Amino acid sequence: MTSNLSSPHKEIEILEKITCYQGFFKLVRYKLKHTLFAGGWSQELLREVLERGHAAAVLPYDPIREQVVMIEQFRPGAIGQADGAWLWEIVAGILETSETPEAVVYREAEEEMGCPVVDIIPICQFFVSPGSTTETTALFCGRVDSTQASGIQGIAAEHEDIQVHVVPFATALQMLATGKIRFAPAVIALQWLTLHHEEVKKRWQGG
Repeated sequence: MTSNLSSPHKEIEILEKITCYQGFFKLVRYKLKHTLFAGGWSQELLREVLERGHAAAVLPYDPIREQVVMIEQFRPGAIGQADGAWLWEIVAGILETSETPEAVVYREAEEEMGCPVVDIIPICQFFVSPGSTTETTALFCGRVDSTQASGIQGIAAEHEDIQVHVVPFATALQMLATGKIRFAPAVIALQWLTLHHEEVKKRWQGG
């Protein structure tokens, strides 16, 4: 049995929108109804949505040395997790007003790993957790010279404490397979690079 890919009419009626909290993030509560796939309308729903802007992330890859650059930092959202609150990640940042995702990854690469990205390939854009937040992430693969990445990086005024790790690509895939890498953009980017490995190497070969 095949699925009917044609979409029925979709509509939302917002009955009430209240800002519950406004700080570094914004929490909004909606009272709403929406149309149903089988026809008609849903009951009135109350939903809280976290509005925190949009992000961009980049997997720094050195095609000459077959290495990726990972960063490690403390994340309060992971407090209480069995594997700890320090996560292995890739470079990422929040878009400022009128800033493009491409500009973010070039800027954040310098700030978070002390190493410039010299070229980027778009991977995808995805919702982080659309059941509760408006945030999306634009994801890229970026070419780097991994010999320039090292040390402890980050902006002191933003309380960043970032350890830079230069890792063989094969080792990063082992870390992914064993669950050591738990940061969603890193998981998606490493899986993408696995699928497009030869294509990316050919594009950046000797450049």
